[in-house]
Amino acid sequence: MTNVTDFTVKLPDGADQALADYGGKVLLIVNTASKCGFTPQYAGLEALYRKYKDRGFEILAFPCNQFGAQEPGDAEEIANFCSLTYDVTFPLFRKVEVNGSGADPLYDYLKSAKPGLMGTTAIKWNFTKFLVDREGKPVKRYAPTDSPESIEKDIVALL
Repeated sequence: MTNVTDFTVKLPDGADQALADYGGKVLLIVNTASKCGFTPQYAGLEALYRKYKDRGFEILAFPCNQFGAQEPGDAEEIANFCSLTYDVTFPLFRKVEVNGSGADPLYDYLKSAKPGLMGTTAIKWNFTKFLVDREGKPVKRYAPTDSPESIEKDIVALL
C-alpha cells in the first residue's frame, strides 16, 4: 500500500468502503471512544468538519475498545451516542483494533508512516489523530491530548 486511498475499510453494517472514494480530500483519521476523558473532542471534531467539509475536508472516525474498554457498544449504540450527544455528522466506521495482531491494516499503515514519540508505533490511547493530505499521504500524527482546535491551522494549510 502506498497511501491511505489504497485501503478498504468496513462501515458499521459490515459493508466495504473504499477509501479511494475520499481521494483528493484532506482527511483526519481518528480512533474514538464514547466513554473516555477525551470523548468531548467529538464536539471540536464536528465543529472542524462543519467548517471545512465544503473545502474538501473529511473526518473518518474509527471506534476502538482497546483502551480501558471505553467503547463497549455495538455500531448502533455508538452511532446513537455520537448523534444524540455531539450531533456528529462525519462518517463513523466499524469498530476496529488499532494495535496488536488484530490491528486494522489501515492503522498498521498509519502507524508505520507516522510513528509517535521516539519512533514508537503503537497507538497510546483513544483520540490519536492522523492528518492525511489530498494525495492520501499521512502528514502528521497527533496525540490524544492535542485538541481539534489546536490542529486547525495544519488542516487549513492542506486545504
